[in-house]
Amino acid sequence: MHSAVLLIEFGSIILALGLLGRFAARFSFSPIPLYLLAGLAFGEGGLLPLGASEEFVATGAEIGVILLLLMLGLEYTASDLVSNLKSHYPSGLVDCALNALPGAAMALLLGWGPVAAVVLAGVTWISSSGVIAKVLNDLGRVGNRETPVILSVLVLEDLAMAVYLPIVTALVAGVGLAAGSLTLAVALGVAGLVLFAAVRYGRVISRFVSSDDPEKLLLVVLGLTILVAGVAQQLQVSAAVGAFLVGIALSGEAAEGAHTLLSPLRDLFAAIFFVFFGLHTDPASIPPVILPALALAVVTAATKIATGYWAARRAGISVKGRWRTGGALVARGEFSIVIAGLAVTAGIEPSLGPLATAYVLLLVVLGPLTARYTEPLARWWTNRRTPRADLPEQRTESVARPQTPVGD
Repeated sequence: MHSAVLLIEFGSIILALGLLGRFAARFSFSPIPLYLLAGLAFGEGGLLPLGASEEFVATGAEIGVILLLLMLGLEYTASDLVSNLKSHYPSGLVDCALNALPGAAMALLLGWGPVAAVVLAGVTWISSSGVIAKVLNDLGRVGNRETPVILSVLVLEDLAMAVYLPIVTALVAGVGLAAGSLTLAVALGVAGLVLFAAVRYGRVISRFVSSDDPEKLLLVVLGLTILVAGVAQQLQVSAAVGAFLVGIALSGEAAEGAHTLLSPLRDLFAAIFFVFFGLHTDPASIPPVILPALALAVVTAATKIATGYWAARRAGISVKGRWRTGGALVARGEFSIVIAGLAVTAGIEPSLGPLATAYVLLLVVLGPLTARYTEPLARWWTNRRTPRADLPEQRTESVARPQTPVGD
C-alpha cells in the first residue's frame, strides 16, 4: 500500500511540474516561481501535504543540486575560467560588494546572527544563470556587444561559488575555526588541482570519459559526478562544488555529449529540488517576512543594475548597452535557493527559508522585466532630465532637441 501511495504522489508531482512548465513556456517566463508555489501548496501548512513521497523527493532534490552544478561546469572550460578571472576580477569584486552586503546587513538587522548573515549574503549576491540565459535568448540579445560582459559576471559568480559553498557548509555544520579553515583549505586545494588538471590534461580526461555509445557516456559521467559529489560532501567541501569541478574537467565532445544527455535529467531533478524547498516552507511563515523580502528585492535589483552598468562601462560598452547589462543581471533563482537550502536543512534560522522563497519569487518575476525595460526607462528619464533652458535668452520655438545617448 505504501508503495502504491508513493507512486501516486510522485507521479502526481512530476505530472504537475510538467503542466506548470508548459504553462510557463506558453507565456515565456521562468517556471521556477511556479515550482516553488507548488511546493508551498503541498508542503507543511499547504493545501494537501504529502507524506509518503517526501523522503524520495529529498533524494531527488539532492541529485537536482548536483546536476545543476555539473551542467554549469560543463558550460565552461578551465581556460575560460582562468581568462575571465584575470580580465574581469574587478567586476566580480564590485558585484560581491554591492550585492552581498545588503543581504548580510538585512540578516544582522533582523537579529539572525553572523552565520545567517553569510548565508543571506550569498542569496542576494548570486544571479540566476539559467533565467538570464533564457531571457537573453528570448530578447534576441545573444549577439549583442554587452552579452560577453553579462556572461563574464556570471562566470565569476559561478567560480566564486567553489570558494563560497565550502565556507557556508562549514558554518552551517557548526564546525570550529580550525576545522572550518581546514575545510576551506581543502576546497581551495582541490579546486586549484582540478583547474590545473583540466587545463593541462583536459583532453586526456575527456577521452577517458568519452564514448560513442550514449548509454555508456551517460552512466560514466553521472556515476563519476555523484561519486565525486559524495566524497566532497564527506570531506565537508560541498557536493555541489564537487559536481561543478567534474563539469569543468570535461571538455570537447565528452562535454557536449554529456550536456545533451543530462539536460532532461537536470530539468527534472532541478524542478524536484524547487518543489522540495517549497515543501519545507510553511506558507503561513511568508507574510511576516514579506516586507524585508520586498525591501531586499528593491535594493539588490538596484545594486545589480549598478554592477552591470559599471562592468559594461569598464568594457567600453555604450550607455544603452550598460543599462541593458544591469537590467539583465537582476534575476535570482536556482543558486539562491541552493544556498538558502543549506541553512534550512541545518536549522540555522526558521525565517530564512521563507524570506529566501519570497525574495526569489519577487526577483525571478522582476528579472525579465528589468532586462526588457531598464534601458528604455533610463533613456526616457535621461531625455526628461536633459535641461532645455540652457539658453534663457532664446525665445524661438524651434529649440534644438536634446541629443539621445549613443547606441550600439
